This record gives sequence, C-alpha cells and structure tokens, in this order.
Amino acid sequence: MTPSSGPPQNQLLACLPYAELERLTPLLDRVALPADKCLHESGSLFQHVYFPISGLVALHSQIENGDSSVLSLVGREGFVGVSSFMGGLSTTSNATVFSDGIFLRMHSGDLLRAFEQSVPLLHLLLRYTQALITQMAQTSVCNRHHSVDNAFSRFLLLGLDRSVGHELLLTHEKVANLLGVRREGVSEAAMRLQRQGLIRYSRGRIQVLDRAGLEALTCECYKVIKTEYDRLLPMQLAV
Repeated sequence: MTPSSGPPQNQLLACLPYAELERLTPLLDRVALPADKCLHESGSLFQHVYFPISGLVALHSQIENGDSSVLSLVGREGFVGVSSFMGGLSTTSNATVFSDGIFLRMHSGDLLRAFEQSVPLLHLLLRYTQALITQMAQTSVCNRHHSVDNAFSRFLLLGLDRSVGHELLLTHEKVANLLGVRREGVSEAAMRLQRQGLIRYSRGRIQVLDRAGLEALTCECYKVIKTEYDRLLPMQLAV
C-alpha cells in the first residue's frame, strides 16, 4: 500500500491528515483474512493491530463452558487492538473475524510508537476508543434488557454500518452464539423481519431491503451507538 494508491477505505485512516497517513503507510500490510480467524485470545499479548477495509471482527467474551457474548463489532469504521496503546498490552476479550475481508495489518509496537509521536493520531485513536466503549456498554444494556428482536436488529444495523453494501454473510447459529441467545430465537426474529419486508434471508445471507423500517423497529440502543460514532468520527466513507 502506498499513498498514491488512492484514499484509504478505512474510516480511521481516512480521518488522518495526509502527512500522518504517509508516515503510517510503509508500516501497513494488506492481508486477506477468512471468517472465524482468531486475531487474538483473552490474555494474549497483541502482536498486530488490524484496520478492516472490508469484513467484520467480533470482540467477544467467553466463559469456561464455551458460551460467548459479543461486546462490539469492528469494521471499516475502526480497528482491532485498542489495548496495544492503552498500556495493558492484552485484553480479556477475544477478537474473531466474523465476516471475511481485506485488512490492513500493523505491528502493535509500530502503532504504539506512532501513537506516542503523533498528536493527530493520538487524538483520533482516543476518540475511537471512547466510541468503542460506548458500543460495548450499550450492547451490554441491550442484551440484558431488550428482546431478541431488538438485539438482532441492532446487530444487523451495526454490521451494515461497518460493511460495504446492503448484505451480510452470517448464519443464525453464529449470530445466536455472539448474542448469547438460542438459535431458535434468532431464526424466529429473522422470520418476523422477513415477513415485514425488512430483510431477505437465504443460505447464510441477509439482505436488508428496508433500512429505515429496520431502524424504526429496533430499540434506542442502536441510535445511542451511532450518534456517538458520528459525533466522534464524523467522516463518512462512500459505499
């Protein structure tokens, strides 16, 4: 990747002044990562951080019996590896590629040095961290207090915001595992949305047909998360 190859397709990188991006560019490797690829496990040290161009990563916690619950989704609006510059060097959550895609990868040590030397990068990553914390907190509230229909709708909308196009590649079982609910509950929620003409589901593909209708149906949690991201990271990428 070089600056002359065109503007970055990752929103965080797109927010940087050109001179800052030019300094980071030699440190970025373009890699294709498959679904279910583990980027880091709970307690492990960060070797790399990842800036998605396409594809989604789920940050999720897992308990001893194997059950998992999603904390946040990361796509082209952000990056994976906040702990690498926050002083902890590791985290209690797991990061797994949810949908395959193209990522820009950087050694965590390189990011830490750039973070310490660049005020624009420092401010940008701290703003992103604040937005990520909001998503984690609101997701926890939503999963605890709102219906499966609400949680599923929020999940779809957040996935779309972090992807290209109007379609997500996912299975009911994978969504159920990340939301910490029964697969049957997700299947029933998807059927209700499909009957209302909001989505079309077929063979692991969910296409959103009526985004405005889906936003109107979901709980306030999606709006809280989106408003904070828009406030802190105002640059929008073209689809």
